[in-house]
Amino acid sequence: MGTAARVRMTPDERRRQLVGIGLRKFVERPVQDLSLDEVAEAAGVSRGLLFHYFPTKTEYHRAVVAAAGRRVRRNVTPDDGVTGEAAVRQVVERFLAQVERRREWYVALVRGRTELSRAASDDPMGRVTWFVAELACRELSLGEEALPAAHGWVAYLEDRALQWAALEPAERAVGREALVSHCVEALRLLTTRPSRECV
Repeated sequence: MGTAARVRMTPDERRRQLVGIGLRKFVERPVQDLSLDEVAEAAGVSRGLLFHYFPTKTEYHRAVVAAAGRRVRRNVTPDDGVTGEAAVRQVVERFLAQVERRREWYVALVRGRTELSRAASDDPMGRVTWFVAELACRELSLGEEALPAAHGWVAYLEDRALQWAALEPAERAVGREALVSHCVEALRLLTTRPSRECV
């Protein structure tokens, strides 16, 4: 495979191009397995130029995971004007659809997040989790004290979505509405149950 012809770009355009290549390749393999030589070749640049934009391999991988996290956040955000429980329901529906469309990609994203979180304190996918938890609390008019439970609910939603996406298409179609309703109700139960102090 030959090297792509080099195209002159602004630094921001080049950075976006390199991250975009990583996102496309991320579909095929976990982020930590992305070859920087392969990314540079696809961009038509030298490996050295790639390191000009991302000084370390880990920084490049983290930029790709952060972009993937922003994509998930964009894809699950409810429509403007949709509020309350309808907004939470839309988030759940869109989260299921995101995982259904790209289950392997999502698993690779979570796996990549875990690997990269060992190397640095910043967690792009963690920001997505907090975004969904905060949105759910806001839309259901829950207090800040409900946020830890809502955060746990996002992990539950993610697990249910991954299990559901592994089913046969006919089973998914039949169970979709019931699963959405179940997840919305689970959030309400988790965040309104009185807290008990550990003994």
